[in-house]
Amino acid sequence: MIEIYTDGAASGNPGPGGYGVILRSGAHYKEISAGFRLTTNNRMELLAVIVGLNALKSPGQQVTVFSDSKYVIDSVEKKWVFGWLKTGFKGKKNKDLWMQFLNIYRQHTVNFVWIKGHNNHPENERCDVLAVAASKNKAALAIDAEFEATKGAI
Repeated sequence: MIEIYTDGAASGNPGPGGYGVILRSGAHYKEISAGFRLTTNNRMELLAVIVGLNALKSPGQQVTVFSDSKYVIDSVEKKWVFGWLKTGFKGKKNKDLWMQFLNIYRQHTVNFVWIKGHNNHPENERCDVLAVAASKNKAALAIDAEFEATKGAI
């Protein structure tokens, strides 16, 4: 069983943002984070899940994703994203990331667990620290090219 903890952050919405991810399986533990110069909180929440799933070394894994993002969890658990796919994401934002998510999501058996944010959950708090630190590391901020190209219309 693999556990993935995720969080996203943006200072301003849009503004500089980042994500933090913890992967844990038995004694194995890995942290991943990155920041972007202009993005949104929802994009970072979703990208954190994508990065976590992409970090898995082989398909067919049993994975539990822990997130404080109702946007991500409800979109999947309530099957909204599958309806959006059928309509070509008409009127929905973040199509580029949702398409990436669906590609990697289908390779694994993924269960989602919602965690209340900023509620002293150790891994969620650590992911928040990683995300915020990444968003503030001005020298290492990447470009969220899809977002900046459309100024959030995607």
